[in-house]
Amino acid sequence: MASPILVTGGTGTLGRHVVPLLREAGRDVRVLSRRGREPADGIEYVTGDLLKDEGIEAAVAGSEIVVHLAGGAKGDDEATRNLVRASARAEVKHLVFISVIGADRVPLAWLKTQLDAERAVIDSGVPWTIQRAAQFHDLVLKVVRSMARLPVVPNPGGLRFQPVDARDVAVRIAGLALGEPAGRVPDLAGPEVYGMGELVRGYLRARGKRRPTMPVRIPGKAGRAYRAGDNLALEGADHGTRTWEDFLHEEVGAGPARPATSASA
Repeated sequence: MASPILVTGGTGTLGRHVVPLLREAGRDVRVLSRRGREPADGIEYVTGDLLKDEGIEAAVAGSEIVVHLAGGAKGDDEATRNLVRASARAEVKHLVFISVIGADRVPLAWLKTQLDAERAVIDSGVPWTIQRAAQFHDLVLKVVRSMARLPVVPNPGGLRFQPVDARDVAVRIAGLALGEPAGRVPDLAGPEVYGMGELVRGYLRARGKRRPTMPVRIPGKAGRAYRAGDNLALEGADHGTRTWEDFLHEEVGAGPARPATSASA
């Protein structure tokens, strides 16, 4: 009988799509969560905290495959180091890690933690696969929803995103988990590039609202990196199928999708 696949972050934005796919493939799943739950339909929940290094040994025990999807506002590097140490001791055969496009190019503190987490995986001695992905539609929606509440919406010039649907990423992650360790695989981004102003306008149209906008400039090295498109995957990447318009239509009832373009300001 195959050992259970351990999934961290199994109840989060990505994990809630990955876990059912692994179950559909016939694998039992063990989910590491800070809050306990009753087992159901081949899914076992174990309580632990990656950042506090609590409960990880028990969660990893008996699992040959670990899918690391958990993330937070800070401390992802330390949480990952705790997980990979336990995985190495348990002789895990394959560790799959989700990271972020631009982790090595955009000088933001959070992205540095992602890069440090990648290094922890690479240096762990555990066979590994790393998948970098663009920002999920869900996160972009949270950002633009907050911006749209303002009486005047800031429009950062040159700030572009290539949002990807979490379900597209989940299909990729599940496939990687069921395969052999592959190292760093091609980045996964959405099918289109949008300016931040365009994302906000699309959301406002979907809600039947209007807001005036005000151009702003992102200062410093981070601003230069975003204007250079260092957070994008324009070449050598794979792309999901669901657009921002598709996602908005499902979430808030958007109108017809815009014509497809390769990039938007």
